Amino acid sequence: MINQNPDDMNNKVLIIGLLWPEPNATAAGTRMMQLIRFFMEQDYQVTFASAALRSDLSVDLAELSVLTKNIQLNHAGFDVFIRELDPGIVIFDRFLTEEQYGWRVTEACPMAVKILDTEDLHFLRKAREMALDQNNQDISPYLKNETAIREIASMYRCDLSLVISKFEEKLLLTDFNIHPALVLYLPFLLEHQNPDDLAALPRFEQRRHFMTMGNFKHQPNWDAVLNLKKEIWPLIRQKLPKAELHVYGAYVSEAARQLHNEKEGFMIKGWIADKEQAYHNSRVFLAPLRFGAGLKGKLIDSMLYGTPSISSSIGAEGIQGEMKWNGFVADKIEDFAQCAINLYEHKQVWDKAQLDGIKLLNTNFKRSAFEAGFQGRISQIVHQLKEHRAQNFIGRMLAHHSLQSTKYLSKWIEAKNANAQ
Repeated sequence: MINQNPDDMNNKVLIIGLLWPEPNATAAGTRMMQLIRFFMEQDYQVTFASAALRSDLSVDLAELSVLTKNIQLNHAGFDVFIRELDPGIVIFDRFLTEEQYGWRVTEACPMAVKILDTEDLHFLRKAREMALDQNNQDISPYLKNETAIREIASMYRCDLSLVISKFEEKLLLTDFNIHPALVLYLPFLLEHQNPDDLAALPRFEQRRHFMTMGNFKHQPNWDAVLNLKKEIWPLIRQKLPKAELHVYGAYVSEAARQLHNEKEGFMIKGWIADKEQAYHNSRVFLAPLRFGAGLKGKLIDSMLYGTPSISSSIGAEGIQGEMKWNGFVADKIEDFAQCAINLYEHKQVWDKAQLDGIKLLNTNFKRSAFEAGFQGRISQIVHQLKEHRAQNFIGRMLAHHSLQSTKYLSKWIEAKNANAQ
């Protein structure tokens, strides 16, 4: 247990989710469950609220003793709910929830510490997508897009923003000049991995074929699947005519199903309940991501489950640091395909890559290296909240105008909805 909460700290945490967590389908869901676990281990009372509909993949939070609440957009019922709950900390799951509920939190619970969990920087993902559409290697002309204006404003209105990637932390501090007191680097929080446990996993000779995985609703994942289908897989298949590529992921679209072709060895498998088994059966993981942001949960999983990978530099961003990758990082189509073939055919290269993945996780993502700092930052802000906010004049200014604009737009929508009933 780290830094038990002082008696004068309000130990209620409200998390406002954009979606109900789906840890078996999305990296965002995995991240959210790690945050929930952290607060519960610190003896906080955690409540999770969302206006989204639950899906079949949503985790049952009640089984974990997490309180849950269905809330509505643009509805005064949220104000009653949060006043009664009176949380000491409110966490916004991505900036979209802060835009919708931030002003209500400020009015109802002005002393609650507001934390934005960015998940990834949406504006960075958008900038890379725009650059890709224009066939431009330089993303700097696209960084200060409309999404950036909204996301950065949301960060200033909060007391602290959690970023999951060192690259993104540096981008915020240098390119956007956000004060370090408003940002905290908090990556995936993983248990220590024992390298000796690799011996219990299926070995090189027991594994066959290639795999990739990712939620099909997420545009970077869909783009990567198309890139594999059209450009990369034909090159691999030329050299390895009996190999197959198994494509896993939730929310398979009809367009994705149309890519399935057994003769080409390109197999759309869709969502799988036991993703660990899928990794264990596969010899090499492929992730030719051309845009995106944050950390790629599927590549973290490839290391956890001992499946070496080939990734693009964007896929490896925020994960690799100064460590060796669990395979290869390549951006050119021909290089990517050749690295995949090399890793697939050579046991010695594969064995070393598997071990490198475990070393990387233990160096960059061991949760004990980050949790004390996170709790310490929370405690510092709680006990110096007035001073902390006084130093954030831009945040105060944006919060003021948000109350005057977003608030009354929301109330207008609320009144309109009431009249329509």
